[in-house]
Amino acid sequence: MTALARESLAETGSAGAPPERIGLRRDGVRLMVAIGEDIIHTRFSRIGEFLDPGDVLVVNVSRTIPASLDGEASDGTPVRIHLSSPISDTLWTVEPRQPVGTGSYRWVDYDGGVVRLPGGAEAVLFTRDSRTPRLWIAELRGLGDTMAYLRAYGAPIRYAHTNRPWPLSDYQSVYAREPGSAEMPSAGRPFTTSLLTSLVANGVTIAPIVLHAGVASFEEGELPDVERYRVPETTARMINQAREAGSMVVAVGTTSVRAIETVTDTSGVVHPGSGVTDLIITAERGVRGVDGILTGWHETGASHLQMVEGVAGRDLVERAHAEASANGYLRHEFGDSLLVTRRTT
Repeated sequence: MTALARESLAETGSAGAPPERIGLRRDGVRLMVAIGEDIIHTRFSRIGEFLDPGDVLVVNVSRTIPASLDGEASDGTPVRIHLSSPISDTLWTVEPRQPVGTGSYRWVDYDGGVVRLPGGAEAVLFTRDSRTPRLWIAELRGLGDTMAYLRAYGAPIRYAHTNRPWPLSDYQSVYAREPGSAEMPSAGRPFTTSLLTSLVANGVTIAPIVLHAGVASFEEGELPDVERYRVPETTARMINQAREAGSMVVAVGTTSVRAIETVTDTSGVVHPGSGVTDLIITAERGVRGVDGILTGWHETGASHLQMVEGVAGRDLVERAHAEASANGYLRHEFGDSLLVTRRTT
């Protein structure tokens, strides 16, 4: 094992580096599969063994943008601004963070005001978001074309578990197409082009949606940001046909679950649609349009974990997490994976 590989295996159970940077393939991360009462430990590259011809994988083709900006408050204090979701051309929800090396930490008592940004731009933080107080409503001034500005001055959002300033290309899935996510929809990151080709050749359908993910650092009691989504008519049709035929629909990531459930009616029919969603999925609410989820590993109490419980049920998720802890599975965007399905055999 290289020194970088040892460095990436943090005591916290967090993956600090992309697997390709430590001598593995993208699809070489570990995969836990929970089917019925069975828990199976394998590698992501073998996911096809748990999918049947006719099954549908719903993937989020949103592409990660460089949404982290280094600035300073009026007194010169360094502030790292994470853009989350746009409200209008100039109004965004943002999170101010304390920069620490490559990553950053939550800034609980930040008091708002003007943050000077590179290139003469500014972020004016007016008020905390009513849903999640760690987010602020901010006006972005002097950016011009926001995406062009971010390409010039931004960086990918990174947290303290990241051990190097990995480039934006490491924060993309191989099928990402449409720029818009503040943080990578990371559940699909382990897929390689060859693995996807193999799945399609074996009769698995890949169905795209778009959900532009906001910041994902939320903890217990905090709600995820309102996010933009689009479910194409062809994807809705493929999902409905698969479920009518008795095949399984597996959402790749909590973002795919949120998009699909937003447009699924009470009878379980998925409709095409687009807009913004504030849907919160919990174990009590459950799901109607998907039969399984492929996801990464999340801390206890995180809003993402609640959504996984909405698909799999709380008992199974707790049992899977106990297994993950006992077996050294790694968390976060470069970490290991969990596949939970309602299929019993």
